[in-house]
Amino acid sequence: MNKLQVKIVENGFSEENNKYYVTYQVKNLDTDIINKLINRLEDPAEIRGDHLYITIFFEEEFYPFKSEESHRNPEDFLAREELEMTAYLIDLLED
Repeated sequence: MNKLQVKIVENGFSEENNKYYVTYQVKNLDTDIINKLINRLEDPAEIRGDHLYITIFFEEEFYPFKSEESHRNPEDFLAREELEMTAYLIDLLED
């Protein structure tokens, strides 16, 4: 497997779900790994091309982009959120 890459591509409030959300794009996965993740993820995921998109929904009090820290240094905050998702996905794959 190539080096898994995670990028936050969208975040905000979903009127349809009445919840806040973050959508992650996951790159450099082969088909077997994508299928394994889709089977193990509890959150909505879809394949677009050769990328996996995962959407995590949050109640307002848990939504990471409402925090004061996320507004002080947004680039660092994004990078940390992406690293946390990377670690979570690696953990899912190791189980």
